[in-house]
Amino acid sequence: MNRKEQSMKKVMISPSKYVQGDGELSNLGEYVAAFGSKALLVASKDDEARVREQLGEAVERTAFVLTSAGFKLECSWAEIKRIKAQADESGADVIIGLGGGKSLDTAKAVAHLANKPVIIVPTIASTDAPCSALAVIYTENGEFEEYFFFRNNPNLVLVDTGIIARAPVRFLVAGMGDALSTWVEARACAKSFAKNASHGNSTLAANAIAKLCYETLFEDSLKAKAACEAGVVTMALENIVEANILLSGLGFESSGLAACHSIHNGLTVLEETHKYFHGEKVAFGVIVQLVLENAPQEELDRTIKYCQSVGLPTCLADLGVKEVTPEKVMKVAIGATAEGETIHNMPFEVTAQMVCGAIFAADKLGAH
Repeated sequence: MNRKEQSMKKVMISPSKYVQGDGELSNLGEYVAAFGSKALLVASKDDEARVREQLGEAVERTAFVLTSAGFKLECSWAEIKRIKAQADESGADVIIGLGGGKSLDTAKAVAHLANKPVIIVPTIASTDAPCSALAVIYTENGEFEEYFFFRNNPNLVLVDTGIIARAPVRFLVAGMGDALSTWVEARACAKSFAKNASHGNSTLAANAIAKLCYETLFEDSLKAKAACEAGVVTMALENIVEANILLSGLGFESSGLAACHSIHNGLTVLEETHKYFHGEKVAFGVIVQLVLENAPQEELDRTIKYCQSVGLPTCLADLGVKEVTPEKVMKVAIGATAEGETIHNMPFEVTAQMVCGAIFAADKLGAH
């Protein structure tokens, strides 16, 4: 074995710039100007309407052409191709993704295919998707299809905490569920020396970020939830928004995913779960991974208590699965252990039978 083969390549990736603050969307024009004068906006009608005032103010402050492409609510190949054609036709200099995870992923995919820069503007803090160089592709019926990886992370992630504070609190809580998995999966990948999304091993910095994400959740989640319920920005809310978007985004992408997200992907085969958010399904996946790796009872208890305190699912009934049958659970387990799933980053071999058993046990432990 030569020296090159013996060396362990460590890779950490991140967006080029991350900006977070109350009222920052009104400064969008100055960020667009760095790339050109024409921007194509990928956002649903409802999301665009929510921030119309701030977008209008941004255009007044720094003149630029903003064309709306709309968004049909699913990050599917059909939707990506539709908006890509519009980007080509409009001559856009930059793509802007605004809204939740699926519209942001669609904007990133369009920018990648069109070879254009992308500005990501999350209006909710429900996932860690904004910072990443990948999109989760779904079928038009909402079932997980595949991961689509890009050459680069977003050029800018622009987070207006005032807008996030006025969004329904359920979105913020779902983001806590997604962020909760970051350290649990990162440490599993570290044990198995699994590769991260950029085909390297995690850096000390990425692991430290993943752990800080976990600690921030336990410290500030309830305070941030209260702020969101009141529609106000507080330091705790700022911290949780950063944990949900930046810390979790850097932590998962540069440290790796394991069982939690595979359980989420498996759960999407059950139609009952389709009305539940990504982070809500991931939160249950955290409990399943802890059972799968036989985590200490104290950690399981703490995790379940945390989820229940903020309103995250801890059992299948919380995800709409009222009739739990061996057939349904095995269907989820088979989906979660499909070839290429990140559950195979666990530091031991995982089978569908093991996952099936862990889901049943987690469901019992997390039942109210």
